[in-house]
Amino acid sequence: MSVALTLTEPRPRKAAPRHLADLDLAGCQSVLSEIGQPAFRAKQLRQQYFGRHVGDASLMTDLPAAAREAIGEALLPRLLDPVRVDSCDEGRTVKAVWRLYDGALVESVIMAYPDRVTACVSSQAGCGMACPFCATGQGGLTRNLTTAEIVDQVVAAARLAAERGLGRLSNIVFMGMGEPLANWARLKSALHLITGPVPDGIGLSARNITVSTVGLVPTIKKLSEEGLPVTLAVSLHAPDDELRDELVPINTRWKVAEVLGAAWEYARVTKRRVSIEYAMIRDVNDQPWRADLLGKLLAGKLVHVNLIPLNPTPGSRWDASPKPVEAEFVRRLRAAGVSTTVRDTRGQEIDGACGQLAASVREAGTPGRAGAKPAGPDGAAD
Repeated sequence: MSVALTLTEPRPRKAAPRHLADLDLAGCQSVLSEIGQPAFRAKQLRQQYFGRHVGDASLMTDLPAAAREAIGEALLPRLLDPVRVDSCDEGRTVKAVWRLYDGALVESVIMAYPDRVTACVSSQAGCGMACPFCATGQGGLTRNLTTAEIVDQVVAAARLAAERGLGRLSNIVFMGMGEPLANWARLKSALHLITGPVPDGIGLSARNITVSTVGLVPTIKKLSEEGLPVTLAVSLHAPDDELRDELVPINTRWKVAEVLGAAWEYARVTKRRVSIEYAMIRDVNDQPWRADLLGKLLAGKLVHVNLIPLNPTPGSRWDASPKPVEAEFVRRLRAAGVSTTVRDTRGQEIDGACGQLAASVREAGTPGRAGAKPAGPDGAAD
């Protein structure tokens, strides 16, 4: 089988705009000095952006009115232009398509639950992992996101959640567009900013952050060495190499045993339970014997299985497993002593699968429906 995987970033179309989230405090102070502003304004800006989730300098009333435009141009360019924002589940799920500075499209999702508000964010525009059942994977990789583009999704999600009365943003899952560990340097910086205390970061708990990967083994090891107790989620989707080679093409490089070995080492180092993500695909990976094999591989480990009812993409040959088949899969895993739940799915009526909403915007060639209902999820949840 020959599949085009993309592990290196395509050449960018043009340079990304400078943003304070790409700079440390000293870097912000240096830029302010260049435009004739005192250094102390750097902390003001970072307090507003990271702490109050204000991304527009014109709204920062603690800045001199005459200086706001220059400061905004220097340190707070608009990174995410909303192209389409939809909602469902009585407003508890909000999905947005953002257009980046170079025209690339990315998605992020807010999901409100009784005990938490979760944002699902993207790490890349598109994805180079080529998983055949994923809408994003079918579209290929456009480019990596910058640190600021990743962080700005979190800031925008916190702002949207507050504006829509959903509550305070508490959880982040890197399960949007892209393979997070393929954009390691910027992901690492973003994680430190998301978890850093205000005004040097957003101040979210690392224990409430999940980083998903299809199994980039060397980078899982780097994540384990970073000292951030985030949850590692491995998108496994098959317990055997023969099928996983087809469903997750990176498996031709790092086999199931290697991926799980890196995951168990991550659990040992961080003392954090690993999440195994498993999309339930009708007549493909949902056989009872595969449930038994998966249970055998995971039994006795610090692990939880998150079964995902597949959200089919338009025109795809892949479909979700029937509910009785799903229930039997769950029963067999639990019988093996493996903690297992079925993911709550939302937003299937509004291009809910990852990459679908962005794809529909690209195909329409327009900014979407004027006055559309505020966005469905991409099947990602914590």
